[in-house]
Amino acid sequence: MQTFIQYLTEDANKNLHLEHLEDLMFLYGIDGMRSGINFVRSIRDMLVGKAKKKVDLHVKWDGAPAIFAGTDPEDGKFFVGTKGVFAKNAKLVKSNADLKKYGYSGALADKLKIALKELPKLGINGVIQGDMMFTKSDLNSETIDGVDYLTFQPNTIVYAFPANSDVGRKIKAAKIGIVWHTTYTGDTLPNMSASIGVNIFGLNRPKTVWFDDAYYHDLSGSVLFTPKELRELDRHLSKAGKAFRKVNSRDLKAFMEMQNKLPSSAAGSSFKTYSNSKVRAGEAITNPRSHAVGYYPYFTQWWDTHIASMKTEKTKASKEAIKKEHLKVYLRTKSTLIAFAEFQTHLVNAKNVIVRKLGSGANQYRTFIKTNTGYKVTGDEGFVAVDTDGKTVKLVDRLEFSYQNFTAIKNWSS
Repeated sequence: MQTFIQYLTEDANKNLHLEHLEDLMFLYGIDGMRSGINFVRSIRDMLVGKAKKKVDLHVKWDGAPAIFAGTDPEDGKFFVGTKGVFAKNAKLVKSNADLKKYGYSGALADKLKIALKELPKLGINGVIQGDMMFTKSDLNSETIDGVDYLTFQPNTIVYAFPANSDVGRKIKAAKIGIVWHTTYTGDTLPNMSASIGVNIFGLNRPKTVWFDDAYYHDLSGSVLFTPKELRELDRHLSKAGKAFRKVNSRDLKAFMEMQNKLPSSAAGSSFKTYSNSKVRAGEAITNPRSHAVGYYPYFTQWWDTHIASMKTEKTKASKEAIKKEHLKVYLRTKSTLIAFAEFQTHLVNAKNVIVRKLGSGANQYRTFIKTNTGYKVTGDEGFVAVDTDGKTVKLVDRLEFSYQNFTAIKNWSS
């Protein structure tokens, strides 16, 4: 079985792919279920001051584009780049001429040009990655709910800093703003390994560059559960634990092996895709049994449509055999799948209690989404949790953020 870190760093571009907490079980079966509930319990204990296992928390900033910067170990030259800096034919921008060489144009080229001029001033050792939050032209002065803010919108979320605050004045003076979140180490770029977190305290701080790390800082010291919130969280954890005990590990393994045998062209028929389709539709899963049972018609309809598109009877017969084989396993393991769905539902509910609580921490900024009718208050995109074993997951209220992606007026696409 893959380890979490292997999975996170296997992307050819080294740009970390993080799984949602509730999706761990699709990758790791019973071990993923156990890890998911342990993550929530550890964060819960940490927030009530009874941590048995340390978990580092990071804020997911909604920036764009992704920015990489540092020193190419092969020639010692400073570079900046976006996706592809670790690829075989790496796009390392070391001079303005490289922008044209690699086909960069428009706003992205302008931002990289500024990054190439300003980021060497930081004195970066090695290679780090972050989210670009703004360049000078992205900054706006706006009054929202009677308060004067300095705002920027790199993607979906609008970040608003009080204009007269210390951080607001620093942002106004800057030519570029970045939140750093990932560190890379290694002797060559293609072989570098990634780890969540950047130590920014050794970096220079020129006035032309505003930057921060992505570590979660409870600036108020007030992120504490109310008795009601703690009861709600513990109720979902208890129900998740009861559902976990109803899962037959042998049946779950058989179901997951069946899912893994689906060809890549049939990924749309998987239980994970089925579950995520509910998220995209903004539908909360309130009845786990109905959700698990509903996978049968979903799977059947997907394959019937797929089979009907085949041109030869031989191919249709082959596909029909695959469909029947998978449905046979589903029917045999349905009771475990129901418990699996029940576990996931309560894990998501517990996670969302934590996400809401973390979002209540006093930040230096406020977050909004821009709609056709004005600004709407929202929270951060979410959080990233890293435990002492290096396991890393996303904590996102997916229904809320999915809704935002559909309704908000965005400011970047790449």
